[in-house]
Amino acid sequence: MALETNTLTRPAAAPVVLTASAAKRIREIGQTEGRALMLRVAVDGGGCSGFQYRFDLVEAGEPEDVRIEAEGAAALVDEVSLPFLLGAEIDFIDALAGAEFKIRNPNAKSSCGCGVSFSI
Repeated sequence: MALETNTLTRPAAAPVVLTASAAKRIREIGQTEGRALMLRVAVDGGGCSGFQYRFDLVEAGEPEDVRIEAEGAAALVDEVSLPFLLGAEIDFIDALAGAEFKIRNPNAKSSCGCGVSFSI
């Protein structure tokens, strides 16, 4: 699967993966809202471990975004966040303790207990 922006195709050497569970949840949210939505995933400085994930639902991407597609859904990652997420998996977990989008990131050396912040 190639990662691509509006006009540029990137090699899939270490792609970001959108799981079937995450794709399904993105589609469900879009259906509930009555509009097509994409999940924007970004990495910001901060959190208790140095970096933190940020999730937003958006209708359109930016020209420099990398678009990851799976099963009729899409996630967007900006070019600044992409190096922190290469090889990562975007998943959706629906458990008794709660439901959330979750990142499994091989680049993270450690993470906080809540799983939202991490260090490289």
